[in-house]
Amino acid sequence: MSARTGRGAGQPLRIAQVAPPLEAVPPIGYGGTERIVGELVRELDRRGHQVTTFASGDSRVPGRLVPTVPRALRPIGFGDDPTSSFRRTVELVLEQQDGFDLIHAHVDPWSLELARRARIPVVSTFHRRLDLPWARDAFHDGGRGLVAVSRDQARVHPTADWTVIHHGLTFHPPPLAEALGEDFCFVGRMAPEKGFLDAIEIARLTGRRLMVAAKTPTLAIEIEYHDAVIAPALDRADVTILGELSEADRDALVAGSRASLVPSAGPEPFGLVVIEALACGTPVLARRAGAIPEILRDGIDGFIGDDAQQLAFFDARLDGLDRAAIQAAALERFDVGRMVDAYEALYARLLGT
Repeated sequence: MSARTGRGAGQPLRIAQVAPPLEAVPPIGYGGTERIVGELVRELDRRGHQVTTFASGDSRVPGRLVPTVPRALRPIGFGDDPTSSFRRTVELVLEQQDGFDLIHAHVDPWSLELARRARIPVVSTFHRRLDLPWARDAFHDGGRGLVAVSRDQARVHPTADWTVIHHGLTFHPPPLAEALGEDFCFVGRMAPEKGFLDAIEIARLTGRRLMVAAKTPTLAIEIEYHDAVIAPALDRADVTILGELSEADRDALVAGSRASLVPSAGPEPFGLVVIEALACGTPVLARRAGAIPEILRDGIDGFIGDDAQQLAFFDARLDGLDRAAIQAAALERFDVGRMVDAYEALYARLLGT
């Protein structure tokens, strides 16, 4: 039983979910971490837990909301160092910790500070890369409640006590089309690590149009990259920039595409755009990086390649894939209920129930 509340296994818990202040929960457009937090909050609330969400004031969540900033920082063009906002988030949670059985943090390095200072158990889910300088010695002392979102993400720190829990989503896919569409789609950020230039090259090599649902650059470094690198490259192929789309419009775009292109150059810790496409029955052409081989079944859900040329080669093989089977498997493998089951089991272990 929990030492703090006497709650036994299967009983409702008082849980603090801690989100970054960068996007609302759930995000209006782009925002992978905040989208997963939103899914967790909704499902935990549906299961009867008392959930308090620490997030931006424009978040829309069941249960109680504690605003950490009045509005999400990224959509309003905040370009300064967000450190003070993350620090305020940590302090707000610690001030109120006696009202919770457990804290579940999604603020990457700041999650570790919460875990060090809190008097109650802390689950720390890491949504971003862990092969960066800040994380070099961060897991040296181990700790409990560490969650990686893929085995590939966890392998960078093999001595840490990881629980691996793949992301899950609530899917509402459009009906399967009779055949694959003619255009490719790219969903996400037009950033170097996302391989957007490779997506343009794949479209050029195959002679297909590339439909892009991407966030508008707001940070100075993003704007500079867009103007200096992306804008000149758009003339190489038939590219249509749609901006950030609503969830329904994004799903419609993906469902009507020939394939979703995910040529990420960096080691993706997971890849929400991959499972979103698969849930629509849309194949994925992805670079062999990070967790991609872990979540995308090569030759079944799409194809994995090493560069733009190889991914363009696989275009001719897409028609032979079983879209209904792709969708059915994705809806089972990446269901939000499966994800929350795993988190509830971890909560119980940490609380000794």
